[in-house]
Amino acid sequence: MRKYSKQTAAIHSGVKRSQFGELSEALYLTQCFAYETAEDAERRFKEPRDDEFVYARYGSPTVSMFEERISAIEGAEAAFSTASGMAAVSGALMAILKAGDHIVSARALFGSCHYVVDSILSKFGVEVTFVNGSDVGEWSAAVRDNTKVLFFESIANPTLELVDIVAVSEIGHSVGAYVVADNAFATPVYSKALEQGADLVCYSATKHIDGQGRAMGGVILGSRKLIEGPIKTFMRHTGGCMSAFNAWIMLKSLETLELRVRTQTANALTLAQTLEGKGYRIIYPGLESHPQHDLCMRQHGAGGTIFSIVLKNKDAAFACLNKLRIFAISNNVGDAKSIATHPSTTTHQRMTEEQRLSAGITPGLLRMSVGLESADDLLADVLGALE
Repeated sequence: MRKYSKQTAAIHSGVKRSQFGELSEALYLTQCFAYETAEDAERRFKEPRDDEFVYARYGSPTVSMFEERISAIEGAEAAFSTASGMAAVSGALMAILKAGDHIVSARALFGSCHYVVDSILSKFGVEVTFVNGSDVGEWSAAVRDNTKVLFFESIANPTLELVDIVAVSEIGHSVGAYVVADNAFATPVYSKALEQGADLVCYSATKHIDGQGRAMGGVILGSRKLIEGPIKTFMRHTGGCMSAFNAWIMLKSLETLELRVRTQTANALTLAQTLEGKGYRIIYPGLESHPQHDLCMRQHGAGGTIFSIVLKNKDAAFACLNKLRIFAISNNVGDAKSIATHPSTTTHQRMTEEQRLSAGITPGLLRMSVGLESADDLLADVLGALE
């Protein structure tokens, strides 16, 4: 299926039809699987074939369809789907790190990602160095002989700072480290992270992949060697797997992923350009004024579905939020419905004030996830609230 475009692969790849020949993918709700004989059960546990299953925590036909389809879209050899985006990130990191290893991470991260790297990994004896993700020189200066992982969000949440995937991957590989990219804001539509050098890519399927605020999930993608080896071993035994029902929802959502994301991106660009033209400080990689605009266009080809507005202070941010009528005050992104978030007091509240300011998350910053509504209506909603 990889010879086809992403949109075609998103509809036709990974299908496993039953004897009934259903056109829409089937949902297999089962915990276990029955075997013809005791010898068959023994063989399956030792050496299962690709389309054989033993336990839902290890995989199921529905989950397998989702993994094959998202792999075809991403251009990955293999994938393992998880219960949430954070299960994907934490699983990817913990599966390949051990006590005494060193990780270099971008400083600008989603709050829970920052907690995993700063608190959980260090608790288990992993050394952590944070760097300015947009500064290639800091990455180069931070790596050591025992550096095992370089980790970053390709587009940071919520400051929309970009990391040069090609350059950072070259640095990581020069010391034998794995490069792990959280690609949630880039989306599979604009992602070329594996092609650009990343070893593993993580997504929160809860975001754009579902796209309709219904179910949680995540996925780790990469080489067959990594996914079938340390990733699958760790995830199967620690239990952070995706349910069959959620996999079915994600599988069907992939059919419209590109249509949704490209429409949301066009809406985001319209809003960002208009608001910037009216004198508001807008952070959006799709704007020529963004300091990393050229990198964004080269690396992703578009600015994405999310922009940030920087207001004077928390009071101004709250006043704006409370006047919005279409944008919902919530903490998700990538939804068909537009959502506004105040990161300092919600998604990044666990970080200290010093950590937030260091990452560029000021009290007046609002993260705006743009949905599928009319761009004119969304613009009127934001302008009315700002004014």
